[in-house]
Amino acid sequence: MVPKRVVRIVQLGIVGVTGYYVGLNKNKIGLLNNLVEVDGKKIRNMPGLPIFGTVSAATPYIETGSTRVSQIMKYGFPGLDNVRSFDDFVLSYDRRNRVPHWVFEHLTKAHIEKNDQVDRSKCDFTPDESIHPFFRSQNSDYKGSGFDRGHMAAAGNHRLAQKHVEQTFYLTNMAPQVGEGFNRHSWNRLEKHVRKLTKVYVNVYCCTGPLYLPRKESDGKLYVRYQVIGANTVAVPTHFYKVVVGEASDGTLEMEAYVMPNQKISDETPLSSFMVPPETIERAAGLLFFDKIHRTKLNKINGRKI
Repeated sequence: MVPKRVVRIVQLGIVGVTGYYVGLNKNKIGLLNNLVEVDGKKIRNMPGLPIFGTVSAATPYIETGSTRVSQIMKYGFPGLDNVRSFDDFVLSYDRRNRVPHWVFEHLTKAHIEKNDQVDRSKCDFTPDESIHPFFRSQNSDYKGSGFDRGHMAAAGNHRLAQKHVEQTFYLTNMAPQVGEGFNRHSWNRLEKHVRKLTKVYVNVYCCTGPLYLPRKESDGKLYVRYQVIGANTVAVPTHFYKVVVGEASDGTLEMEAYVMPNQKISDETPLSSFMVPPETIERAAGLLFFDKIHRTKLNKINGRKI
């Protein structure tokens, strides 16, 4: 006669083992149902990790193959806050300030050549409806503000297809810029300079974004002050940066880094006067540029040998 206590223990053991295997199978089924397909690959859809195109807002997803995002972001993501991927550029959106943190581009000669199939005049500035309405900038924010809707990824850098240039007109790619003397002049000169680098290098990687730099005031203390515009309080950056890496056919890498104040600048001011050590931008922006390239691997920074 087997004691009742032993029988009870055996019964509980059987229930436990059965429950384990049932749960295991359910978990497998749940994992299969919880997969999403991105560029033909199955990825687990984790809570809090929304996937945008080929890039997650929390962590970059890059295939081992030659996808456009992997080409653009070849040398690393500066940061991983609200990353958005478009057909020909990638950006990180600052929901608090309603402007980008950074915008990354990969340029070649083909990207900037004249293309009769691409017409900038057909492009309209468009709110990005993929952004939650709480954090979205609108054209009405810029109207009457005295500021231009300044491209971070320049429209002239994306001439391979009409869709590419149209996407540069999303307001997620814009920040308020002084028009006369800056956006239409000195900043435009810097954008043209970056395009000219495609004649020197096989590949040009460009990261652009806003800065909010401190200034000493009459009381001797440092303050970060910047204007906001419109009902959505779009931030007006005090400065803008560009960090550029040129890759030669032999694999040689050279870097240039610029910071320009968001104000009218004389056309006589040479672009070289805005060159700064890249680490000063990194400290100010809270970002790490081209972190997959050790600085010792760069042949030159701002025209000077390392």
